[in-house]
Amino acid sequence: MNKIMYKIGKIVNTHGIRGEIKVVRISDFEERFNKGNTVYVIKENKEPHPVVIKSHRIHKGFDLLVFEGYDSINDVEGFKGASLEITEDQLTELEENEFYYHEIIGCTVFSEENEEIGRIKEILSPGANDVWVVQRAGQKDLLIPYIEEVVKEVDTQEKKVVIKPMEGLLD
Repeated sequence: MNKIMYKIGKIVNTHGIRGEIKVVRISDFEERFNKGNTVYVIKENKEPHPVVIKSHRIHKGFDLLVFEGYDSINDVEGFKGASLEITEDQLTELEENEFYYHEIIGCTVFSEENEEIGRIKEILSPGANDVWVVQRAGQKDLLIPYIEEVVKEVDTQEKKVVIKPMEGLLD
C-alpha cells in the first residue's frame, strides 16, 4: 500500500478475553472510532492490515475497540504495540483555525519579533485546549497553550507558527 497514512492511536494492550483492545488515542476526533469505520493496524515493517470497528467504548481514559472477525484475545494478542492509522482520503475538512496534529507537529515557532523559539514536537490534550510542546535547543521544552492570546499565526504550508508569549513563558 503506497497511500499516505496518519496515526490515530496506539494499541497498548488487550482487554478481557473477547477480543477487545486498549488504545491510546492520538486523534482528537471521536468519530474516528465509530462502528463500521475501517482503520489500519500497522506493525513495524509490515503491510497495513485493514480492520473494521465492531464496537467502541471509553474506559478509564482509554478507547476500547473490538474489530469485526476478532472475537477472542488470541485473535488480537499480536496487535499489541501496533499503531492504528487511517489513509489520507479518510481525513475530513476542518473549520477555520482547526488543524490536524500532523500539520502542527514539526512547525517552527517564532516570537512576534521573528526570533526562532523552537520546533513543535508533540501535542498534548489535557482538557480545555491543546498544549503544543516546543523543543528548544539547549533548554527544557516549552509548553504553549493553543489559545488566541498566545498563538497569533499558523501557516501550515510554511510550517511556521508565530506566538505572543505570556508573561514568564520563555523564562
